[in-house]
Amino acid sequence: MNCSCNQRGYFQVYTGDGKGKTTAALGLAIRAAGAGKQVYVGQFMKGKKYSEHIILDRLNDHITYELYGTAELIHVKHKPDQQNIQCARNGYDQAKQAIQSSNYDVIILDEINITVYFKLLKVEDLIELVKLRSPDQELIFTGRKAPEQIIELADLVTEMKEVKHYYRKGITAREGIEH
Repeated sequence: MNCSCNQRGYFQVYTGDGKGKTTAALGLAIRAAGAGKQVYVGQFMKGKKYSEHIILDRLNDHITYELYGTAELIHVKHKPDQQNIQCARNGYDQAKQAIQSSNYDVIILDEINITVYFKLLKVEDLIELVKLRSPDQELIFTGRKAPEQIIELADLVTEMKEVKHYYRKGITAREGIEH
């Protein structure tokens, strides 16, 4: 039995301190591309290319991605500078255009949740993006520390919880696995 409710888009949030938020979102992007959907991926706080971008480049007939960050990581010990704020604002403007363009069936805004924590964007900015989407667009926000207002708006929230991680033993990010 086909239900027309399955044709509408939903707002999903992947958050938590565990590994896998971006990976889950990119898996959804690949699945959507395989189904012939057009996908936009805006990656906040990321300014350098990782291994996943190699495959995304190969899928560019269905997936468009943009990076909105500097090459340096933002950390709680270092206050974001004006360049970090400007990168996030640019990303917000690009994401807004992507949502309003109606060119995309799926829009993934990777690491956008944490931009509020670092005061790069305001929660009101994120809420505006959610409200701008058309009913048939799937919208996914990823990142730690999703604001409570965003969780309330979401149709689906998945929290990745770290139970055990080899980083605690001094293992660093590995190419093709973590970056």
